[in-house]
Amino acid sequence: MKIIAFNSSPRAERGNTAIIVEAFLEGCREAGAETEHIYLAKKKIAPCMGCFACWTKTPGVCVIKDDMKDLLKKAVEPDITVYATPLYVDNVSGIMKNFMDRCIPTAMPQFERDAEGRMRHPERQQKEVKAVVISNSGFPQRDQFDVLRLLFRRLAAMGHTELVAEIYRDEGELLRNAPKALKPIVDKYRELVKKAGREVVEKGRLSEAMMRELEKPLIPYEDYIKAANESWG
Repeated sequence: MKIIAFNSSPRAERGNTAIIVEAFLEGCREAGAETEHIYLAKKKIAPCMGCFACWTKTPGVCVIKDDMKDLLKKAVEPDITVYATPLYVDNVSGIMKNFMDRCIPTAMPQFERDAEGRMRHPERQQKEVKAVVISNSGFPQRDQFDVLRLLFRRLAAMGHTELVAEIYRDEGELLRNAPKALKPIVDKYRELVKKAGREVVEKGRLSEAMMRELEKPLIPYEDYIKAANESWG
């Protein structure tokens, strides 16, 4: 089994998102999977021009000459694709949006209905692919991920993909900047994410019980808010 994570944090390996992704992929490897972690911030990805040349003049091939040529080849390789992004204005980072927009050559221009009657484009490569979403935010509270959750569930339906795991981490600043007294809490969370990676490989998806465990606050929200506000003072 091959798993590729596309990480769109502008801070790349220095970001909080990378901490979660690395723990998840470590668990995947422990379960026997081959993994790769791609930092999109280190790639040249221009915005989509909306020219539709990849549907008409050069089917399946984008006319923009940048790193997306190789990334599109990578995008169709894995059995499980991990989309990793920090939460920016309740949504994906700009880097991830450019990446997703530029994946349009993997689809065809015609319309079809899925099993539930929703319109979508046929995929050029008929391959069953599973998807995992990983995101973190410096905000406390879970509802900040509502837009992102809806987006990726919709994209999974549009992209002929089964969404098998969603890992959303609020209080994300604790992952890299936790005071010494809270390090054991962060370490425990990383071990839980590793366990989630193993579970996805071994069982094909993340259980509801595991998702509930992953969504528990690291520390009480009021304590986090107080510490965060003081840090900016």
